[in-house]
Order: sequence, then structure tokens, then C-alpha cells
Amino acid sequence: MLAALEEAPLLDPQLIYEPKYDGIRALVEVLPGHDRGGVTIWSRLGNDKTSQFPELVQRLDAFRRRLKAPVLLDGEIVALDETGEPAGFQQLQGRIHLAERAGVRDAGGPKVAVALIVFDVLRDGQEDLRTLPLTTRRARLERIVGTAGGGALRLSEFVPADGRLLYQQALAHGWEGLIAKTAESPYRTGRRSAEWRKLKIVKRQEFVIGGWTEPRDSRPFFGALLLGVYEGTVLRYTGHTGTGFSHAELARVYKLLRKIETPTCPFQPRPKTNERPHWTEPSLVAEIKFTEWTTDGRLRHPTYLGIREDVKPEAVRREPTPLLDHVSAVRERGQMRSHVEPLTRDKREQPAADKAIDGLLQQLTQIEEKGAAGVLLLPGGHRLQVGNLQKIFWPSLRLTKGDLMRYYVRMSSVLLPAVRDRPLVMKRFPNGVNAPAFYQQRAPEQVPPDVRVEVLPSDPEVPSRLIGGSLITLLYMTQLAVISQDPWFSRVQSPDFADYVALDLDPMPGVTFPRVLDVARWIRDELVRFSIPNVPKTSGATGMHIYIPLPRKTTYETGRLFCQVIATMVASKHPKVATVVRSIGDRGRKVYVDYLQNIEGKTLATAYSARASEFAGASAPLTWKEVDDGLDPRDLTILTLPRRVEAVGDLWAPLRSSSGADLRAVLERFSSQSA
Repeated sequence: MLAALEEAPLLDPQLIYEPKYDGIRALVEVLPGHDRGGVTIWSRLGNDKTSQFPELVQRLDAFRRRLKAPVLLDGEIVALDETGEPAGFQQLQGRIHLAERAGVRDAGGPKVAVALIVFDVLRDGQEDLRTLPLTTRRARLERIVGTAGGGALRLSEFVPADGRLLYQQALAHGWEGLIAKTAESPYRTGRRSAEWRKLKIVKRQEFVIGGWTEPRDSRPFFGALLLGVYEGTVLRYTGHTGTGFSHAELARVYKLLRKIETPTCPFQPRPKTNERPHWTEPSLVAEIKFTEWTTDGRLRHPTYLGIREDVKPEAVRREPTPLLDHVSAVRERGQMRSHVEPLTRDKREQPAADKAIDGLLQQLTQIEEKGAAGVLLLPGGHRLQVGNLQKIFWPSLRLTKGDLMRYYVRMSSVLLPAVRDRPLVMKRFPNGVNAPAFYQQRAPEQVPPDVRVEVLPSDPEVPSRLIGGSLITLLYMTQLAVISQDPWFSRVQSPDFADYVALDLDPMPGVTFPRVLDVARWIRDELVRFSIPNVPKTSGATGMHIYIPLPRKTTYETGRLFCQVIATMVASKHPKVATVVRSIGDRGRKVYVDYLQNIEGKTLATAYSARASEFAGASAPLTWKEVDDGLDPRDLTILTLPRRVEAVGDLWAPLRSSSGADLRAVLERFSSQSA
């Protein structure tokens, strides 16, 4: 039984929610007994896969010794990461193409651990269970498999009525999506039914391979795959991808392509390509992730994930694009409250700026596809050497340095004003967010031309610093594996005076984000009482920041003292939730209201900055209505923020345009009221 890509609410008593596991579908027959050969694994297309997964057979052999009758199970074979959690389909590529058990042994044993996650049972003994409701089949499945334990044989997660928490987990861990199943649905063999619905989070689907292009420079084997989908009986070209391949995978796919090479182009019409094309019979299917469809039906930033042997090429069609839009639509209708209030914006296009951005994005993708270094041509005649763009920065999401650079290019119009003229502190992640990072205050000895470096007389311990505000500096820092943009609160023109101050809401372990929102609202109430302008934003991780604009020539000390007063007032009024205690061990399960960031040289991640959180969060300015309605910071990432800014505009701009709050007057008033 297959799921339809259709909309479903995340809150419905008639639905069951499961993760959409990113592996290969498997039907598994298990016969009771101690003899050999009692386990058979079939793919979705009915191909025998038993010999390719000997460790699953071994685990199922132990399981079947306790069986009293044969069973037929439905599930997903998934790769496991180093923590034992399901990983992406890409991780299975080295396993699913080994045809014999001997091949697995000869390859040195399984390079990637796998598990069978079962979610349905179709037959128990001689009883056909397919006509029974899903909930009844699940109860039978739990009785059969429940004692099998974890490891290589597992039960799927099964969440009735409310899929919101599971959806948040999907965002956090980079799952492909969710499956929403009607609780009373029978099992409809061989049918794609709306009783099972796919809610995709990441844009990805299968595409037919119709050819490849010659490689450039030193890249081996081929440059890019040529991809398409069927419209009726016609194969339409949708784009090409050369990213996502290891050297071994390039070699393996190239061997497959050479076997099906043909002089006839399978696409109608014949597409234009950047390099000389080679055509193939349309018999191979690839799994591809991408950012979006363009208006002319092309894929934007497609990345190869793997070959799908369990999908028929003629069945590949362009899927509808609900994806995250599904969730937005559900929220709009009241199943979940919408987090975005669209603002009135100037709809006039900026074709020159848009063309420059698109050109940069294409350059970055081409450099990443080549797998080597390249020169990025920036507006204004600037040039920047970039490389290693395929480096994985967020392993759970398979997001690369190239993805981060493209994000910053898209967000440059709103991010660069936030860091203009400000000294920057670098936190570098050379091996991604899961590996050790290090701070770097000083600018490198040699920087590219046009990257701004300044010596600050007030900062004698650091010989020179990078200064924000230009695209070349932003991308140069990204090339150095700097993920977040952390500016000073003052500018180089007036380093002793802060342009704003901030209250940093940092939840201790075990504190939920709704509690952070509570503290933010209480701070807002105190600021309103004193008529203090402010702008809230997510931190991009688990906390929040509330920024307060200041008039010119406000000292850091004045700003820090004011923030200390507000933080202390909130902690005094709400001692069970908020704290200003500096010792981490004495804070308990509370939200720490940190006012000590307001010191010269201290930094916080700026608005629109990417963060090294596991879900690739980005620091998003908010409206107070959004804070009042409630939100999940995991919805605000480098994948979703560009579209959000298109919808709501630059919510950070009021911080820059405000004349600021006269904190001296407020402190004097507060002092007189306290007396």
C-alpha cells in the first residue's frame, strides 16, 4: 500500500502519525523454526533483497525462533548513524547494490549499520489481516514484534490524534516528513490511497535519468546527471545535478550509465546543456533533493541522494508541492495558528539585484558541482576564491558549506545592514556543527582584497578585526567555516557607545520553548510600562533575544544597568520560571535572563544569522503577535527564512531606524518610583 502526497492536519482524532522513514520499503516473510532459509525480504517491486542484508536475516532468525506461526511484515530498511538513529537514504547506497551475501563479506562487512523498522502486519499464520482496521493490525503487530527489542528490528513510532510534536521532531532531526494514516483504514495492496498521506518537509522526489554531461576540469567520470519527469508518455527535462556524489558513487553511477548509453535523446524537447551531453535509455531513477521548482519547471539547487531500484521510471511524475506549504495551510485554517503576519510591502521588482543574486547562486552551484575550488565573481567587480563547498556542515540535514553560502547570498539584503561597520567575532566550525569549534577574534594575516579589516585603538589586544557590511566579507567568513554572524553592539566609528542593548533568554536543560516565550512576554510588559521600543527575535537555537535601540552616545554601562534592572524585575516577579543567577549549577530548570552580554566586545548572533543548532536554525526577527500566538523556533531555519522574509519583509529594520530610548531618564524615573 502506498501513500498519497495530499494535505492532512497535524491535529485530528481520526489520524495516526508516523515518521516517514528514509530508506527502502520492504515486505518481509518470517517462518517459525530453527532451520535456515526462513526469512525472505522483498522490495516494493517484488525483487528479492534477502542476500543484501545478512545482519537483518540474522536478527530475524533469532526472532523467528519464538514465532508460533508465519508472519508477513511491512516496513522500511534504514541506515543507522553512529548513535543508532535512522539516517538518510544516501547512507544506504553502499549496501543496496551488493547483489550477494558474499559481496557484503568481500566488501569488509557492512560499512553502515541497518535496521528494519516495521509498521504493519499483513498476515499472521493463515489469517489475512489486510481488511482489519489499522489500529487493530497495529495491536497485533505489537504482540508479535513487541518482544523483539531494538537494534536491527524495531517498531515504528505510532502517534494517535496529535502529530505536532512528531512534526517538530521531524524538523529538528531532518526527517523527510511524516505519514498520516486514517486509524480505521484497511491495507489496500498495490494502491496509492489518501487513507495514507505523505506530509513532506524536505523537497525531494524521484527523477528519471536521461543522460549525463562531460566533466569539467579535474572532475572524473561525469559532470552532471540530466533529469526529467514524465508527462503522460513524454519525458520532460527538469534540470541537472552534479552535487551529492562521493568519488566512489561517481564511479558506480558512471558504470551504470555507460551500459544504457544511446544516441537518441529521451527528452522532448531536447534540452540545452552546459557541457556535451551523453544520452541514456530512461531506465534509471535517482532520488533528488532540491530547494524549489522554478516558474519554467526547472529544479533549483538539486542534490543527488541515490539511485532508486524500487521505482519504475514510467511512474515518475512531478509531485505536487505542498511540503512545508501543507503545514502553513493547516495553520491558516486553525489546526495550528499561523506564525507569520504578512505586511504590506513594496511590490516593485528590482530586476538588476535579482539577476545578480541568481547569478551568484548559479556560480556557487556550479563550483560545488565541480567539487573543486573556484573564483566567485561578485557585484562591483570583487572576486573571491571559494572551495570545499560540498563539506557537510549539518550532518542530520546533509546541508553543506555551499548551502550556507547560498543562504547568505539570498539574505544579504537584510543581513548586511545589521552588521554594517561592526567588528565581528568568528566562531569557526571546520568539520561541521557536530565537531569541535574554535573562536577567532583577530583577522587572518592575509585576507582577499576588498575584505574589510580595521585596527581599533580601543582594542589593543587584538591587532585587527574583520568588519561587517559587505557581501565579500560575509562569504569570506563562510569560506572560513564561520556559521554565525556575531557583531559588536557598537560600530567602528564609535566603539565605546552601544547602538542597542539586548536581553538574552537562555533556557536551562529541560525548559521548553513555551516557557521562553512566557519570559519574553513578561519582559515586553515591563518595557511597555516604561515606553521602551524593542524588537524580539529567536536566537536560532533554543532561546530568544530582545533588543532595545539606544540614542547616540549611550554608554555600554548605561545599557547594561538598564537591562539588569529589567531582568531583575522579571526574575523577582516570576521566580519559578526566570532567574538572573550567574552560576549555572544554581539556576535550576529556569530561563536565565542574561543582561551581561551588554559589555564592549561581547556579541550575540545577529538577526538572520545562521546558527550551529542541529536543525540549522536561523535567528528570526518576530512580531509580538507571533510571540503571543506561540511559535516553534525549529520552523525558522536557513531553509525557511528566505521565504518568510519575502512574505513579511525586514522586521529588523525598526531597530535601525528608531531614535532609541533615553535610558538615563528611565533609570531616574525607576529610581524615584522605587524610593
